[in-house]
This record gives sequence, C-alpha cells and structure tokens, in this order.
Amino acid sequence: MDERVLGRTGLRVSAIGLGTLTWGRDTEADTAAELLGTFVEAGGSLVDTAASYGDGAAELLLGTLIGEVAERDDLVLVTKAGVRRAATGSLADTSRRALLDSLDASLTRLRTDHVDVFCVQQPDAVTPADEVARTLEHILDSGRARYVALANHPAWRTVRVADLLAPQRLAAVEVEYSLLQRGVEREVLAAAREIGAGVLAWSPLGRGVLTGKYRRSVPADSRAASAHLSGFVEPYLGSAAAPVVEAVVTAADGLGCAPLEVALAWVLARDIASAIVGARTPAQLRPVLASSLVLPPEIVTALDEVSAPALGYPERR
Repeated sequence: MDERVLGRTGLRVSAIGLGTLTWGRDTEADTAAELLGTFVEAGGSLVDTAASYGDGAAELLLGTLIGEVAERDDLVLVTKAGVRRAATGSLADTSRRALLDSLDASLTRLRTDHVDVFCVQQPDAVTPADEVARTLEHILDSGRARYVALANHPAWRTVRVADLLAPQRLAAVEVEYSLLQRGVEREVLAAAREIGAGVLAWSPLGRGVLTGKYRRSVPADSRAASAHLSGFVEPYLGSAAAPVVEAVVTAADGLGCAPLEVALAWVLARDIASAIVGARTPAQLRPVLASSLVLPPEIVTALDEVSAPALGYPERR
C-alpha cells in the first residue's frame, strides 16, 4: 500500500486508513482481529478510533489486539476526544478537563503510553479556541501524543487554533470527504493547505452509499438497517444522492470494476493523506485494499460535475 506524508510533518501514513466506528458493538473481537490483521498484512498503518465510539468499546477492543495481531510500532494510532455522553445525549466538550481526562482514559483502553495523532473530534460553542490550543500544546509537550489535529471544524476555527499553536504544530484535519460530501472544498481544504495540515478523509465511500448497495433497498445486515446507525446513513439515501450514485455505478460498469473502487479512487486522487474506510467485515475490506484503480480524466470530470457542491457568495461571485 502507498504511504503518504501527513501535511508538513514527517509522519508517514498509509493511503488507506482503517476506521473502528463499529468495533465493540457491531464488530466483535474475532472479526476485528481479522480486519486488523488483513489491513496490516496489506501494508496499512493508520488506524482511526475515538473515545466516543461505542462509549470506549472500540478503543478497548483495539487495545486488546495491539501486540497480538499487530505490533504497536507498526501502527499509526489516531484517537479523538471532545464528545461525551450527557443526560440529554451526546455533548461537545473540548474543555481542558474533558480533553485531558478523555485522552488519559483512551491511553488506558488502548494499552499504550501515547497515540500518534490526538484529534479534537468537533468544536463546542463554549470553550475558547485558546483553551483548546493550550491544551493541545500541553498534550504534545507531555508526550502523550506525537501530533495533534482537529476534526469536523470549520475553516475559520481551524485556522484560529493553528495560529494559537506554535508554528506547524497542527498536523492534520480530519473531515468527511466523498463524492456525496464535498462541502470541505469550499474553504476547509484551502485552509488546511495554507497552514500545512494534512487531510484525513473519513467516510470516503459516502457512509457506504457509494458502494451501490442501497440503490434498490436497504439490506437487512447494513448500517442503514441498524437501530443505532440508521441515522448516520439516512442523509445520503434520498433523491439528492441518487444521480451521484448512478454516475459511480455507470463508471464502474464501464471500467469493469466495483463502484466502491471508483468512489475510493476519486478521493485518493484529491489532496489528502489518507482515506479512512470503516469496513465492518473482512469481505468489505479486502476489495478496498486490493484496488489500485486510477480513473481516466474524462470520468473524473463527469464525476466532478454530477457531484459538484453548491457554491455562492463569497466563494463564487
């Protein structure tokens, strides 16, 4: 598998990352072990998780596999904090207390003394940017993370935190990016380039919709049929996504490959460091790892046109 450098750092990451959103809940230990083993055997290194995934279950399961299925030194561990459970549901909390407590708990679950990339999962409306920046500086200086990043932040907030950090200390932004979600092209990608942050693209297959499996119905064993993940997939099951999905399927038919290969190749050709794929089973992961498709320019143009994000003032005048 290709390796890419994360932004202006020297950190090398695999072009495909392994997501763990369903680990410890929908993906059980034996399956997770096979997923991780298959991923590492194919040359994968970046494994993405979060304290909020299964309320820590994903990290806990991953921690049991490190040293057994994959050596710690062979992995680039990315974990996230900033979302905690409250009486009213999930709550964004990026205060110093919340981030440090969450990271310490993550390290315990992962059975390691540091993660390679620590990521603030989303902004909150209360914590000032300078408090977030100072906390990230402390985390770096303490050695509990080698690099720090922001996920799902708007461009202005990303640049603000980066400015408050020492130069070049914000290593990456982690954002949703696919043919069904190109909103980051309006400002976030340009901001990342400006500050030298690498881009980690989550859900490059459009939350599974770009595989084409939802074109006719919702499979009983899919995320869209799951009680706790149906809301995650639902935004891309409507009429707005249909033309994009059909274009991907048509391109795949013409190229003699699977739709997921087309969707993944499109993302990998963008200016990103790694595309994080959250396969639930080894059968879903293997074709992702085996694909080496490079899209012809005319197909890229067609996909760009059918999926183009709406632009207006001030991005376009």
